[in-house]
Amino acid sequence: MNSKPMTINDYLNSVDKYEKEASIRDFNVRPLTRSNWEEAVKITLEDQQRQFVPSVMEGIAYAYLKPWDEALDPYVLELEGEIIGFFYLSYTPDSTDNYWIGGFQIDKFYQGRGYGKQAVGAMIDFIIERHPKCEVISLTVEPENIKAQNLYRSMLFTSENETNQNNEIIYRLQVK
Repeated sequence: MNSKPMTINDYLNSVDKYEKEASIRDFNVRPLTRSNWEEAVKITLEDQQRQFVPSVMEGIAYAYLKPWDEALDPYVLELEGEIIGFFYLSYTPDSTDNYWIGGFQIDKFYQGRGYGKQAVGAMIDFIIERHPKCEVISLTVEPENIKAQNLYRSMLFTSENETNQNNEIIYRLQVK
């Protein structure tokens, strides 16, 4: 258990070191729309990664079906105007602690360049700006997905080894 929750200032200080390689401001988070969904579904992953994350098409279906009885909004991640990633945000409007990032993926051709860290930073900034009452951002990771776990820990997400009903590890980031 963590003795001291991370504040937004702690988070911002931790992100500073990643801005040296490339600014997270290069990323734009945009809603998935009629005009960009076809480009978004072209996002591909390495074969071994597909077991860890729902496809973009599944994310779109979740947004339509809302399987968790919450608001669920799909987004694309743009780098210099090109869609290179996707995620959805499942949340309870006006809550303080029910904001879940899901389906996060970066196209395989853009992986290994530090874009994952920058994209996570952009998603966090976006959620905080769009949902000012948000105090905690959560996500889940498959136990075998060590790369993703390392990424989220590097961005100060913490886990208390709690799992959900699918045996995925729950990570949380305290932003306030």
